[in-house]
Amino acid sequence: MAESVEKLEDGIVRSAEQVSSQVRAAKDAIASVIFGQDRVIENTLVTILSGGHALLIGVPGLAKTKLVETLGVTLGLDAKRIQFTPDLMPSDILGAEVLDESTAGKRAFRFIAGPVFAQLLMADEINRASPRTQSALLQAMQEQHITVAGARHDLPKPFHVLATQNPLEQEGTYPLPEAQLDRFLMEIDVDYPDRDAERRILFETTGAEETLAKGAMTPDALITAQRLIRRLPVGDSVVEAILSLVRSARPGPDAGEAGKFIAWGPGPRASQSLMLAVRARALIDGRLAPSIDDVLDLAEPVLKHRMALTFQARAEGRTIPDVIRQLKTRIG
Repeated sequence: MAESVEKLEDGIVRSAEQVSSQVRAAKDAIASVIFGQDRVIENTLVTILSGGHALLIGVPGLAKTKLVETLGVTLGLDAKRIQFTPDLMPSDILGAEVLDESTAGKRAFRFIAGPVFAQLLMADEINRASPRTQSALLQAMQEQHITVAGARHDLPKPFHVLATQNPLEQEGTYPLPEAQLDRFLMEIDVDYPDRDAERRILFETTGAEETLAKGAMTPDALITAQRLIRRLPVGDSVVEAILSLVRSARPGPDAGEAGKFIAWGPGPRASQSLMLAVRARALIDGRLAPSIDDVLDLAEPVLKHRMALTFQARAEGRTIPDVIRQLKTRIG
C-alpha cells in the first residue's frame, strides 16, 4: 500500500514538473506580446488553469482584447469574440434553429451554433447587453452546455469566458447580477502600465514589425494541467486560512470589527475558487503545494466581486479592497 502511494506521489511530481515548465513557457510567450501587465497575465492564467472564468475590468486601450487573442494563440485554443451591445439577443450568442428544406421536399429544423461554441470566449463590454442576453451565458459558464428549443448542446472542452468591462461608461449599461458575478472565478483589475513598460509598448507596436504570439501549449495539455491542479496537496494551515478568510468576509461574528461594513459576502463557491486558484499559482511558480502567501495574494481578486458594503461603510468612504485588506491582517 505504501509503495503504491509513493508511486502515485512520484507520478504527480513528474507531471507537475512537466506541466509547470509548459505553463511558464506560455506565460513568457504572453509577456513577449503584452507588456507591463505581469500580474494580470498571471491571474488570467491562474483562472484558466483552475478551469474558471475571469472578469477583466479596465479603461479602454489597456490591451484587454489583445490579451485574450494572445491567450488563444499561446494555449492553442479556438478563440472567438462577441461585442456586447444593448440590441444583442441571446440567439446571437447561443445560436438558433432554422427551418431547412431537403431536395426531397422534407422540412426539418437544423441548429446553427453561435459564437459561444468556442474554447476561449471573449465577452467584450459584457455590461452593455441587457440582462436577458447576459443570462444566456449563465448556463454555459456554469454547466458547460446550453439548451436551445429543449435540446441540449455540449460546449467544447476546455471552455472559458474572459469578459471585459469598462468602469467609466455607466450610461446605457446593465450591471451584472450577483448570481452571474459569482460565476467568475476572479475579477482582475487591468491598470495602466508603468513608464518603462509604456516606453516599450511605443517602440514594439509602432514599428514596421510587430511581435506575434507563439503557441506554447495545446488544449489537451491544458486539460491535463487542470486535472493535475485538482490533485496537488494542500496543507491544513492553507485550508484553514482559506476558510477563515472567506468566512470572515461575511456579515456576522466571524468578521470581527469589519462585520459592520459588510452587507453580504461570498458563499462556498468563493472557498472552492480560492482553493483551486492557490494550487494553480503554486504550479505556475514551480511549487508542488500552495502557501498562505498565495491565499493572501489571491484573496482580493477572488472575493471582491462577491461582496457588498453597507450604506454606513460607503458613507464613511470605505471600499471593498480596504475591507479585504483589513480581513487579511488577521491571517498573515
